[in-house]
Amino acid sequence: MDNTLVSVRSLRVNLMSPHGIVHAVRNINFDIGRGEILGIVGESGCGKTMTAKSILRLHDERKILYGGSISFEGRDIFGLNQKELAAMRGADVAMIFQDPMTALNPLHRVGDQIGEMLVYRGASRAEAKEKTLALLEDVGIHPAAERYRQYPFEMSGGMLQRVMIALALSHKPKLLIADEPTTALDMTVQAQILKLLVDLQKKNNMSILIITHNFGIIAEICSRVAVMYAGVIVESGEVHEIFHEPRHPYTRDLMMSIPQPKAAHRKLLTIPGMPPDLREKISGCPYAPRCGQVQDACRVSAPEMRQGPDSHSYACCNEICYA
Repeated sequence: MDNTLVSVRSLRVNLMSPHGIVHAVRNINFDIGRGEILGIVGESGCGKTMTAKSILRLHDERKILYGGSISFEGRDIFGLNQKELAAMRGADVAMIFQDPMTALNPLHRVGDQIGEMLVYRGASRAEAKEKTLALLEDVGIHPAAERYRQYPFEMSGGMLQRVMIALALSHKPKLLIADEPTTALDMTVQAQILKLLVDLQKKNNMSILIITHNFGIIAEICSRVAVMYAGVIVESGEVHEIFHEPRHPYTRDLMMSIPQPKAAHRKLLTIPGMPPDLREKISGCPYAPRCGQVQDACRVSAPEMRQGPDSHSYACCNEICYA
C-alpha cells in the first residue's frame, strides 16, 4: 500500500509582479507520507510559503502560473474546480497562518469563528457550539466556555495560536500545514505550541507540513526535512541525517549560524551577500555567489540532486562539499 499522502513533482510557481515575472518556486520535488511531520526550512523569501500555499491553491490565480503537479491521495490539485477545492480546504487539508493576531476577525468572538466553520460544513448551531467547546479544551484553552465568548484582542498571542489550531482541526484534516506556527511567541509558549502539535498529530494520525526558518523547530518535531534556497530544494532527508552529516554548503552555513551552548566562544557565522534575484535566469548553483567553497563548475551548470545514504539527497556539484 502506498503510504504517500501528498506528492509534489517538478513544481514551478511563477508570480507576475510590477517589476517582472518572479520565479518563486523552481522545479521542486518532495513527498509527504501519511502520519509524517515534514519540515521545509530556509531563510525568508526562499519560496517556503509559496510552496505550501500551492497545495491549497491559495494564491491569486490571476497573477500566478503553476507548472508541474501536486497530487493529494492521487487527486490532481491543479485539475480541481473551485467547488472541489472548497470541499478539500479545511476538510482534507487545513492551514495555520503565520500571524494569529491578524488571522482572526477582531469583531467576532473566537467561539463563533470556529463554530462558523462547522456550520458551513453542515452542523447545527447547537452541535457547532458543543464541538467548538471540545476543540478549545483539546488545544488547552481553559475554561472553554468562558474563552468561547472572548474576542481575539482579549487573548494573548499563544492563546490565539491555540485558537487557530482548533479552527484548523475542526474537521480532522489529513494534512495540517503550519506556516511559522511559533512566530512572535516567546520560547516557553513556542515549546508548548510545538508539543501541542505533536500530541494532536499522534491523536488524530494526521500529517503535518511545518514551514520555518528555525532549525531548532525542525530538530524538535520533524522526522524529515527539505532545505530550500532561492526557490529550489538543495538538500533533503531524515532529520538525523541532515543534522549529523549536512552535504550542501547552504545547510552547513545555516547550522553554523545557530548559537551553540557548547561553543560559547565560537564566532557566529553570518552568510555574506544576498539571495539571487528570482526575476532573472540563474546560471549554475544559486548559492554559488555566497558559497565559501565555490568552484568554477558551480557557476556554469546547475547541480542535479545526488542520492546519498538512505533517503539523503543534495544538489551540489563540488566534491569538496561532501567528501
